[in-house]
Amino acid sequence: MDSSPQGLLATYLNDHFAGSMTGVELARRSRDANDGSELGVLLGRLSAEIEEDRATLESVMDGVGAGRDRAKIAAAWVGEKAGRLKPNGQLIGYSPLSRVVELEGLSAGIEAKRLLWAALEKLADPRLAGFDFGQLTERAARQHTELEPFRLAAAQTAFGRDVPAAP
Repeated sequence: MDSSPQGLLATYLNDHFAGSMTGVELARRSRDANDGSELGVLLGRLSAEIEEDRATLESVMDGVGAGRDRAKIAAAWVGEKAGRLKPNGQLIGYSPLSRVVELEGLSAGIEAKRLLWAALEKLADPRLAGFDFGQLTERAARQHTELEPFRLAAAQTAFGRDVPAAP
């Protein structure tokens, strides 16, 4: 492992790239499971934006000369597929718990992406001068804010308790 600043940056970017692959797959799956609903519409837009953000991350990686770590990408792919096998309260199909877990995963991924963009903005690497990390950070914050009421509502539906929903 390369522990130089360039090597550490490449590792960091590859970690996020692997996570973005999981995020794209999770967003698509959740979008499809919620087709025809207000949540499905939001997830359709978020899926497209998450794919755009992944492409931006690829450009960032190219900009700093970070190669792709195929092992991490493969592990992320396998992990995302294996995550579908978890018990969700019913033997087959989509359960209310499925929605909660998926929206929490998306929320966590979006927050990690926001932190990535903020870190890259602070880095101020001249090789990345063409990227508007402030705008990307704001977009991730907006994505998180838009998803949050649906996540809380899904928890309330699944658990049947007075889980406070965002306005």
